[in-house]
Amino acid sequence: MYTNKTSLFKFPALLLIITCIFSNSVKGQTLTREAFKDTMQQIPYFTIHKDNYFITGVPTNKEINSTTANAKYQVSFKQMITRDVLPWETYLFLTYSQKAFWDVYKDSYPFKEINFNPTLGVGKAFFDKNDRIRGIGNLYFEHESNGRDSIYSRSWNRLSAEYHRAVGPKTILTIKGWIPFGYKSGNPELLDYVGLGELTVSHDFREDKFSLEVKLRKGLQWDAKGMLRTRFYYRPSKHKSNQYIMLEWFAGQAENLINYDRFTSMVRVGYVIKTDELNFLKGRKCYYPFNE
Repeated sequence: MYTNKTSLFKFPALLLIITCIFSNSVKGQTLTREAFKDTMQQIPYFTIHKDNYFITGVPTNKEINSTTANAKYQVSFKQMITRDVLPWETYLFLTYSQKAFWDVYKDSYPFKEINFNPTLGVGKAFFDKNDRIRGIGNLYFEHESNGRDSIYSRSWNRLSAEYHRAVGPKTILTIKGWIPFGYKSGNPELLDYVGLGELTVSHDFREDKFSLEVKLRKGLQWDAKGMLRTRFYYRPSKHKSNQYIMLEWFAGQAENLINYDRFTSMVRVGYVIKTDELNFLKGRKCYYPFNE
């Protein structure tokens, strides 16, 4: 009988926690509308956009040798064009990301593939009825290519819409979708592998110390084509910084453009300068009245 009472007590408490985490009006959100405007005036014009990293690793689905092992690195930045709020409380920016696949274990250390991804975007913050931030939306024009010609050319353009939303004190959900165009001449089956969108979840197990990010993308067909990318971040330093050790596992297609139709399963580890672009959406405190 005691056990049943305990279960009955825990069940509504659990529901209350879940409701509180996913509520649109979570108390203790970091920024109000005015604080967000002030922050936009204070952040640098030039910042990191995506993670900047250098990682190296081996395949999990084939023999490991100097041909199959490689390194991957990315350079990514963001330039604010307008920090003053535009109509509808929007702001304008551009980004540039460059991702390279480097066969560092081969003779002469050749680059296998370099992908270029410039964008022009408009961003907007969304607020709840209490004027506290709920999320950030972005609308992009994106170009992505490998900069090559002839039969080795791979490129596509897309209009992308993206929304970042905190779904818990330490968890951020990102939904991104796109309308592609200009891709059929070099890679007509690309959408069978990259689909029309992706979903990303990031969670801090320990603030500024250990976190996890999972990204999922599904191709258009009713098959297993797509990708799952998992990243673990660990900051070895005792002092707060944006420098981490990253362990990444990529499984699926379209890790790069030249061989977008080939399945890849790679585990890599290395150094990352982690983006803090969405940190203001984290750290929201939830009020649990039954703890009093």
